Amino acid sequence: MTKINQIIEQAKAFEKQLPEKKNFPIPGKDEVAGWIDHTLLKPQATTDQVSELCREAREYQFASVCLNPVYVPQAVKELEGSGVAVGTVIGFPLGANQTHTKIAEAIQAIEDGAVELDMVIPIGLLKTGKYESVYNDIRAVAEACHEKDALLKVIIENCYLERFEKIMACLLVKEADADYVKTSTGFGSSGATVEDVVLIRSVVGSPDEMGVKAAGGIRTWADTQNMIAAGATRIGASSGVKIVTQAQKES
Repeated sequence: MTKINQIIEQAKAFEKQLPEKKNFPIPGKDEVAGWIDHTLLKPQATTDQVSELCREAREYQFASVCLNPVYVPQAVKELEGSGVAVGTVIGFPLGANQTHTKIAEAIQAIEDGAVELDMVIPIGLLKTGKYESVYNDIRAVAEACHEKDALLKVIIENCYLERFEKIMACLLVKEADADYVKTSTGFGSSGATVEDVVLIRSVVGSPDEMGVKAAGGIRTWADTQNMIAAGATRIGASSGVKIVTQAQKES
């Protein structure tokens, strides 16, 4: 049996199971910022807005900033010495680039100073059942990232996937040796849901095995707590300051 056929059989087995919600621990008010990728991916984002994002990231000590590739050099310069990682996106937001284009994007981003890359899978190929092509796409970008000690988070865009497709996507991402499964681009028809995070975590295993990034529509401390309790280990949000401020007031 080929590797892909084995993954298909695994996915069929998972599909018959109800995912187990484990209620993972919530970080304290002084730790929550370190769980958040402070995000600015709007196409109309300006250099001044990028500077403000970086200033906030430095002040609040977010895990990273996540912005479009054109702004990576600016962010690297403005966050030098801050301890905040610089992240960017690859094949974003559709995932429909050819693999060699994604690899080139990844290499350029890493050369520019990005250390965390959020890549979109070829969603249409997954839905067509071209699982080997999807696996090869992820694996190639993962290898390019890991050769340069960068993390790869793989966006599966859950809002467009049926349950079996979500499970297949997670298994392919894990088999391809990426570092995180990420729920959403934030540009799809909907974003992260607790149900999807529970499903993803149940498929990929414990946080020690693989990261899960919830993104899209997470705007409050309550949203953040729900996603982390469901199994997310990173939160992608443009409302990071609001989330941390709410957490501090509540605690």
